[in-house]
Amino acid sequence: MTSCFHLFRKKGSSSGTQLTGVDLDVSEIQNVNIYTYRELRIATEGFSNANKIGQGGFGVVYKGKLRNGSLAAIKVLSAESRQGVREFLTEIKVISSIEHENLVKLHGCCVEDNHRILVYGYLENNSLAQTLIGSGHSSIQLSWPVRRNICIGVARGLAFLHEEVRPHIIHRDIKASNVLLDKDLQPKISDFGLAKLIPPNLTHISTRVAGTVGYLAPEYAIRNQVTRKSDVYSFGVLLLEIVSRRPNTNRRLPVEEQYLLTRVSSKDFLFLANIEKVKAIRCS
Repeated sequence: MTSCFHLFRKKGSSSGTQLTGVDLDVSEIQNVNIYTYRELRIATEGFSNANKIGQGGFGVVYKGKLRNGSLAAIKVLSAESRQGVREFLTEIKVISSIEHENLVKLHGCCVEDNHRILVYGYLENNSLAQTLIGSGHSSIQLSWPVRRNICIGVARGLAFLHEEVRPHIIHRDIKASNVLLDKDLQPKISDFGLAKLIPPNLTHISTRVAGTVGYLAPEYAIRNQVTRKSDVYSFGVLLLEIVSRRPNTNRRLPVEEQYLLTRVSSKDFLFLANIEKVKAIRCS
C-alpha cells in the first residue's frame, strides 16, 4: 500500500506518515500546495486557543497567517480517528480539482508523522451557524436581501456540484456550520470530507448513513441510499434555519419547540406570521 507521504511527495514535505488502509491515486490530486507542520504551527502561534475559530467532529479550525502574509483557515484533523484519515483524503480528492465562487478554495495540506492538516483561504465572517443562526456570538445583522443572496449562492454551489462537475458530487453534509461567509457575505460551501462521487448514469449510491442529525433526508437514513435529493433535503432545512434564524434543533427550548421541522406545519411558525418576508427570500 502506498503511503500518504509518497502520494504528496512530488511537491515536497519533510517527513512521512503511514496512513494504511486508504488508497488514493496521485493523478487525481491537482493544484495542492504542501505545507510543513512547523510553518503551520508558526502561522497559528502554536495552534493557540486565541486563534481557534471552529471545531467539528473530526478536528479544529484555526485562523493563521502564512509566510506570504495571507490569512488562512487551518483545519487540523484528529490524529486518533481512522475515519478522519479517509475524510482527509476524500476532501483533498474532491475539492482540489474543482473551483466555483460558492465553494471554498483549498490551498494546500500538511502530511507529516500523524499530522493531517488542510489549509483554506480565510473567510472573514465565519459560518452561518455563528453569524446568523445563533450558535456563536456575532453582531452582524443580516437583512432579508442578504439572506436571499446567501440562499441563492448556496443553491448555485449545489447546482454546480450536482449538475456541472463530472462525475457529479453529493456533499452529504450541507448544514449551517458548513456554509462560510466572506467579507462581502457571499456564501461558500465547505467541508467535503463526506462527499461522494456519483456518475451521471446512476440514480443513487448505497453507503453507510453519514451526515448531521436534523439535516438527514428520511429516505437516506432508512434505505442507506444517498442521492442528490439528499443534499436538496438538507438545503431545505438550511433555508428554514435562515428564514427563522434558529437552528433546526435547540434542546434549551421547551420539548414541543425543540425541533424546527415540527414547527413548520404549526400555525404559530414564523412562515405564517411573515409570509411576505418568506416570499422575498425564495430562491427561484
